[in-house]
Amino acid sequence: MKLRLWKQDPFGHALWIKRLIIRILGPLTYRRYRGFNHLQIEGSEIIRTLPDRGVLFISNHQTYFADVIAMYHVFNASLHGRVDSLKNISYIWNPKLNLYYVAASETMRAGLLPKILAYVGAVQVSRTWREKGKEIHREVKTEDIENIGIALQDGWLITFPQGTTSPWKPIRKGTAHLIKTYKPIVVPIVIDGFRRSFDKKGVVVKKKGVIQRMHIKPPLEIDYERESVEEIVEKVAFAIEQHSSFIKTKEEE
Repeated sequence: MKLRLWKQDPFGHALWIKRLIIRILGPLTYRRYRGFNHLQIEGSEIIRTLPDRGVLFISNHQTYFADVIAMYHVFNASLHGRVDSLKNISYIWNPKLNLYYVAASETMRAGLLPKILAYVGAVQVSRTWREKGKEIHREVKTEDIENIGIALQDGWLITFPQGTTSPWKPIRKGTAHLIKTYKPIVVPIVIDGFRRSFDKKGVVVKKKGVIQRMHIKPPLEIDYERESVEEIVEKVAFAIEQHSSFIKTKEEE
């Protein structure tokens, strides 16, 4: 039996190291959302009503890293009593450590910063449809599915069902299969303004003074047994406002 000198998450990552990374990156990224840009939050009270485990957050995707970092800020601020606000960054001192996010292995291995961010909570999966900018067709790895289940069993998991930062792309059926398999509480999130604020990676600030938005919606009502994969895909697309019917609405605005 291997003796552990400190507590670890189910993926073997030391909790004290995760806490330290969050405590360092939190202040370094804070002004990106409450400083030279401003994040408008709606629905954060929902966060405090959720159980400690078995929650799947689904969201549209605009940058590789800034979206997830913003969610870490918002979730922790909400758990420490903030209401639709990031005021007073002291919330980052005692962060939620069983918070994970699904990310492409290819992205998280490309450089030191992604590797550091991966340690905090990335559940890395291999894309089945694209690699190094080229279209591919690959079977889903059983290990990837199992790791997603492990993350949900341990805590909260963020996923981006379109699998890309490009808007209006179809929801990938894998998300619906995961919902039917693991039966998590599914909380939709809609974000905006991140694409204007940051570069594609979400690292470089592209423009200051941008109003960013994050709308946390009530959990979806899903009949895990009776609803088909296609029905859940449709429900997810509407919930994160990436259904084709929203394109015309956005154009009219």
